[in-house]
Amino acid sequence: MTYHPKSDFMRVMIERGFLADCTDYQGLDEALIAGVVPAYIGFDATAKSLHVGSLIQIMMLRWLQKTGHKPITLMGGGTTKVGDPSFRADERPLLTPDQIDGNISGIKQVFAKYLDYGDGATDALMINNAEWLDDLNYLEFLRDIGRHFSVNRMLSFESVKSRLDREQSLSFLEFNYMILQAYDFLELNRRYGCLVQFGGSDQWGNIVNGIDLTRRVLDHEIYGLTSPLLTTSDGKKMGKSQDGAVWLNAEMRSPYEFWQFWRNTTDADVGRFLKLYTELPIEDCERLGALEGSEINEAKIVLANAVTALLHGAEAAETAEATAREVFEKGGTGDDLPTLRLTTADIGDGISVVQLITRSGLAKSGKEAKRLIAENGARMNDAAVTDTGLLIRPEDLFEPLKLSAGKKRHAMVVLENG
Repeated sequence: MTYHPKSDFMRVMIERGFLADCTDYQGLDEALIAGVVPAYIGFDATAKSLHVGSLIQIMMLRWLQKTGHKPITLMGGGTTKVGDPSFRADERPLLTPDQIDGNISGIKQVFAKYLDYGDGATDALMINNAEWLDDLNYLEFLRDIGRHFSVNRMLSFESVKSRLDREQSLSFLEFNYMILQAYDFLELNRRYGCLVQFGGSDQWGNIVNGIDLTRRVLDHEIYGLTSPLLTTSDGKKMGKSQDGAVWLNAEMRSPYEFWQFWRNTTDADVGRFLKLYTELPIEDCERLGALEGSEINEAKIVLANAVTALLHGAEAAETAEATAREVFEKGGTGDDLPTLRLTTADIGDGISVVQLITRSGLAKSGKEAKRLIAENGARMNDAAVTDTGLLIRPEDLFEPLKLSAGKKRHAMVVLENG
């Protein structure tokens, strides 16, 4: 990256590692200096929450607002009915309008933590593309918009090509998706003066489509800016953990488990993640990321606290750290750990330790739980579990039972009355 930006926003994007590519560095930089720039990211409502994989985009919108510009969060109430085929091996399941609305309201809760919404010049807007997509007249749309798209070009986009190369079916419904996404950019520009679309680098083709369409239909100059597709230093896709997606809504992943995800960051990723996911000064991020040995663990706690405080509040971050210290350092129980609550009816005369490990979420199956025990990775109240046939009886649960898988993953088993 040799471009030296004049605007605060572009400087932050480059310094902190958010920038993969831009359609016109200088043009966008000058627009950012000239006045308030509205920019958007589209989020399809395929689940009740976004996960950590979307956090890099959310942070881009947050920095946009912090540097004096206007973020637009575009909810794909319309496009979710079609499904984005990008880099997927199969077609997305189609959702009902009620399911989509429910998912949008869950996602809104996350955005409210990161952005200020309102009517001011730099206040964020939340818009649903169903506003213009639901009432489209198909023939008019084909005539006015469809004629600007070349099928030859659409077939050359990596997201489509990879699917066709693997000889996997790509429905006409999904093929339309990139036209609808381009149309979103056009409508946001027409209705709200939106000048920029952000997205992951896999969205480059879709973003360029929107820029070309807007130039042809409205003769307006707009821009695209992409972030790198993030993988951890060991090659894993960002946003996944051993037990599935790292959701941002507290009811889908507790603040403690969220904190723990960041605390378990690989040493090599700490500095990079501090720059991307916190607002700590660059110098601090670099200093903390350069620590080695046991000192890097303190940097991971700084990372976990800062990311958790942004999403769940400072109090939740402090509680998570205190719980973690209690569990790891003192061998205590920790009230915030994932908890499996059982009744005497659930247990009967006894329940196997394999079942407990599976039901508490520390293993995905009985087979995986047995392997964990065989490999000396399972502990109960900090003592190794060696017998896969071990039965836990009701009297063993008069006090809460702590289960561990390895050194970093723990759960509580609690016996309730009933």
